[in-house]
Amino acid sequence: MFRIGFGYDVHRLVPGRALVLGGVQIESRLGLEGHSDADVLTHAVMDALLGAMGKGDIGRHFPDTDPVFGGADSMVLLERVAGWMRDEGLRLNNLDAVVVAEAPKLSPHFPAMLENFSRVLGVAPERINLKATTTEGLGFCGRGEGMAAHAVVSLSGETGRD
Repeated sequence: MFRIGFGYDVHRLVPGRALVLGGVQIESRLGLEGHSDADVLTHAVMDALLGAMGKGDIGRHFPDTDPVFGGADSMVLLERVAGWMRDEGLRLNNLDAVVVAEAPKLSPHFPAMLENFSRVLGVAPERINLKATTTEGLGFCGRGEGMAAHAVVSLSGETGRD
């Protein structure tokens, strides 16, 4: 069994919130607005995993209308998704993700993010690739109004449902 999943997420940048990406708090005058910690990167990864498993999206499992998830640590939610993946008899082959943002510079934070994803997903860091890009000033990301993230995962294993 081989499965591929794609995830995408967007959050608005606002003052007075922490900027958390890949479970790492990053120094910034603006943070991401959301019901949870608004970790746009981890949300895209969760959506990619859920998609590969055929389990919908994060809104289905962790709705922003549920006060239980208010201020939730997205890495803890990712641990739940990773548990479902293992319960299905699946394992991560690889993860490739990109954050779309004009600022701040993200590459210095990638080693800590890789460590977080590697630990939670139970794979070697070499199976995870993180990137950042700008939009050269175009669109909502380019104007500094928000950030977006895209993630693609491949999973393999036996699900017992086929």
